[in-house]
Amino acid sequence: MSTTELPARPEFQANHAELMDGVYRWQRHIYDLTRKYYLLGRDRLIEGLDVPPGGTVLELGCGTGRNIILAARAYPEGRFFGLDISAEMLETAGAAVARDGLSDRVALARGDATDFNAKALFGQGSFDRIFVSYSLSMIPGWEKTVSAALAALAPMGSLHLVDFGQQEGLPGWFRTLLRGWLKKFHVAPRSTLREVLESESRRTGATFRFRTLYRGYAWLAVIKPGL
Repeated sequence: MSTTELPARPEFQANHAELMDGVYRWQRHIYDLTRKYYLLGRDRLIEGLDVPPGGTVLELGCGTGRNIILAARAYPEGRFFGLDISAEMLETAGAAVARDGLSDRVALARGDATDFNAKALFGQGSFDRIFVSYSLSMIPGWEKTVSAALAALAPMGSLHLVDFGQQEGLPGWFRTLLRGWLKKFHVAPRSTLREVLESESRRTGATFRFRTLYRGYAWLAVIKPGL
């Protein structure tokens, strides 16, 4: 398995790709150092993946590769695949994967998380686990990402998500400051995230677990489609 970037599908959102490359062209070098202070709940998501031996795992919006590398370390018998729309982020992720000696178990590809062909990108049609960490709040048409992820799950698979909540248990001044900061990076917490996940769960006959973390700072969800 290689970390070499695979060809992107021509129909992915070119404008959004250019925007993300512009945002992260320089920030990718300090991204993990700065984001660890406010992208809360990521490690809890990884701990909950419970990847079976030989299982396949896809991360949508893999960014710098931080999460997929930690997951690959935690589940050494799994095979991992990362998708991102930003060529800049994938360059950093590829270097990190190679540096950690994980090139034989981690493959990366450039593509649109709202509309991807996993078979064409990875030669893998479905996955035992799919996770999305703090990416839905940056993806236009993010609801399509949820649908696409569920469609790519293998039987008995599960979809794991963590992202900004609505900070419902935190002071109003904190919410205002956080939203202002996030807006600088084209990040918008999705107020309808829970409703969309519940709707998709009903549509697919899936079980749905939802947790609020840190007084609503972050939301964590797991969807397991029915048989």
